[in-house]
Amino acid sequence: MPEITIRPMQPGDKADVLAMMRVFYDSPAVLHTSSDRVLEQDFDACVSDLPFLDGFLLFADGEIAGYAMVSLSFTTEYGGICAWLEDLYIQPSYRHRGVGSAMLRYMEDYYPQAVRFKLEAEPENEAAIICYQKHGYRISDYRLLTLERDLDEESQQNSQ
Repeated sequence: MPEITIRPMQPGDKADVLAMMRVFYDSPAVLHTSSDRVLEQDFDACVSDLPFLDGFLLFADGEIAGYAMVSLSFTTEYGGICAWLEDLYIQPSYRHRGVGSAMLRYMEDYYPQAVRFKLEAEPENEAAIICYQKHGYRISDYRLLTLERDLDEESQQNSQ
């Protein structure tokens, strides 16, 4: 097992993180690819003082093994903070070596005030689902419904 360390993202990590994000968002693990502009906004939010999103860099034996992004919200159902693991990308050479498990444990320790932890996985990503279930996660009976807006497009229309 490699020595795994995790730390918050820093501005100087941008090139490394964006490269991993591009691979992640172009992979079958994600239903919707995102533009480079959105990925840059995500990274910038992680290293800003925005209180709703945190970014982490994962290392194995001192080498960059992946990244994670966690967003925070309030869950009225459980009466407290919900930590949502938005992104968890492990570089292929570090998969099945405990890096993802270390991030799940780290997240629980980093957010001791959280009463609920959430994440998404594509049904085909069986290895990830098995890992998450080993850590106590279960498949929810809820159906996730979403509505996406392109705020750039909307603001352009409103200014005309």
